[in-house]
Amino acid sequence: MLLTIDVGNTNITIGLFGFVNRKPEKSPVKVWRMSTVKGRTADEYGTLLMDIFYYSDLNAKSVSHVAVASVVPALNSVFEELVKKYFNKKTFFVDHINNGGLKFAYGNPKEVGADRIADAVAAYSLYGGGTVVIDFGTAATFDCIDLKGRYLGGSIAPGPAISARSLNIKTAQLPQVEMKKLSKAIGSSTVECMQSGLYFGYIGLIKEILSRIKKEMKVNHIIATGGLAELMSGEIKEIEAICPDLTLEGIKIIWEKNKKRKN
Repeated sequence: MLLTIDVGNTNITIGLFGFVNRKPEKSPVKVWRMSTVKGRTADEYGTLLMDIFYYSDLNAKSVSHVAVASVVPALNSVFEELVKKYFNKKTFFVDHINNGGLKFAYGNPKEVGADRIADAVAAYSLYGGGTVVIDFGTAATFDCIDLKGRYLGGSIAPGPAISARSLNIKTAQLPQVEMKKLSKAIGSSTVECMQSGLYFGYIGLIKEILSRIKKEMKVNHIIATGGLAELMSGEIKEIEAICPDLTLEGIKIIWEKNKKRKN
């Protein structure tokens, strides 16, 4: 089986893909999530992962390959050690070189995060050119793939959780709140006022960036992924589909293409 790991700033998402005729299946058979803690050791993460396998009634020895996309450089060596120690495998890392053949029309490809590369590869594979991916994660990222399949770049904005935390940290009387869909913009309490500003303000941000992107490239498809995709997409009619495992699927596609290239 192929184990794919998306190491993000807030969460680590893990997907397990089975094989059919020596090819990984289209979608993961299992997906798990754990919090990102930069101070954890390979043994701590390894123990958590072994527990996940055990309680999912899966044998860790069934993992034949491991592919990782990480935007937390401090954890790269940790997961490299984990994979070697607990799976006896060498880690395949997605980056601007190991990119599944993605073409860049971008200033410096080294600056593109591994998760954005994986999202772009998966989106182009699933939908073709003229596609915009909105990833609602710690940051909200927009990734644009043109009609020729080239990665153009996009936009990065603070995610809702960052905005909410900033209000709490930088003001004396505002509490920490969660992002929540409201039926009206006028809040009747401090918490509702904050949730209104976060939710409707964020919708406005998404719509404005999409509007400007459409003026700069031909857009055939707009898809969403990430933890808040479901919550936000109801108000943004331009979003065609929600792909919760898009990054994991992109990691899988890149690993598969790299393996074919080497064979």
